[in-house]
Amino acid sequence: MISERFGILTGGSWVVDYNRTVSHWPGEDSLAELLDEERHGGGPSCNLAIDVKILDARIPIETIGLVGDDDNGRYLLSLAKGAGLDTRQMKVTNAAATQFCDAFVSRASHRRTHIFHSGVGALLTPDHFDFSSTRMRYLHLGLPGVHPLLDRPWQDEPNGWVAILKKARAAGLQTNLELASIASELMAALVAPCLDHLDFLIVNDREIGAIAGLETVRSDETDLKACQAAAHVVLARGAMQKVVVHCPTFALAVSRDGESITLPSVAIPETEIRGANGAGDAFAAGMLYGIHEDWSLKACLRLAHAAAAVSLRSVTTTGAMVSWQECLALADQWGSREL
Repeated sequence: MISERFGILTGGSWVVDYNRTVSHWPGEDSLAELLDEERHGGGPSCNLAIDVKILDARIPIETIGLVGDDDNGRYLLSLAKGAGLDTRQMKVTNAAATQFCDAFVSRASHRRTHIFHSGVGALLTPDHFDFSSTRMRYLHLGLPGVHPLLDRPWQDEPNGWVAILKKARAAGLQTNLELASIASELMAALVAPCLDHLDFLIVNDREIGAIAGLETVRSDETDLKACQAAAHVVLARGAMQKVVVHCPTFALAVSRDGESITLPSVAIPETEIRGANGAGDAFAAGMLYGIHEDWSLKACLRLAHAAAAVSLRSVTTTGAMVSWQECLALADQWGSREL
């Protein structure tokens, strides 16, 4: 039974991020200055797992992933173990290099540009996911569009993501899917068959628009009403209990029981911001933690906003995360934006 379960299992992308802050993002045949760089873990399996563990160390976290038999793979394993994660299902292979990403952040705009090498990520299949012994409550899975074998049909399923989600739910877990910034058409095609096998969907403004087939961002401005409409469209198409949408200025959540709420984001001072890499994962970590703890929908959104804001203080994905109490205290100190 779900009530007997406790903790979160993350599965999918484990990536080494080479985080690089540049003066601005240059056009082709142009030039920008490299201001800062460091290596850190990345990918939703890494980021959400570590974020939740920092938010509340008592929450057990298991993870499933594939790394190479190389220095980057050993680095990720060390990072996971150092964070207190259960790494028994982090497999090592010498068939390819560990997946890595050059994660650029513009000092001028704080926007991100990711250039990745799939490495072992191209070898990940549903067979790597074993849910037979886990007692975790939730599965956080990602990333469609990044793992070629999971993006393709798998046995009798439309893609490997569906195969994993069905297997997880049959084993008693509730499921959430993390998305990546891929082409809208590809995202919609990969996610559509997954919707009947999800309990939650936590996505950004562009992603909800792609899935719903609605324009939610115009000239880089997010349309709140369009996001609300898209969230209701997607909720109706799937089995989700809750659909949550976030962007830099607000977040909204709609529930199958009819509850709907919108909250402005945290007004973190510009001087505190170092980069947005991992902010979406931090938001999802706060949201999923609140759901795990049976908080109200408003309280979940409030912590999600707070965790995302706190994460902006580091160029890495998880380097600035603090406990959930500290996140909320900082959010109260900084206040909220105007909707």
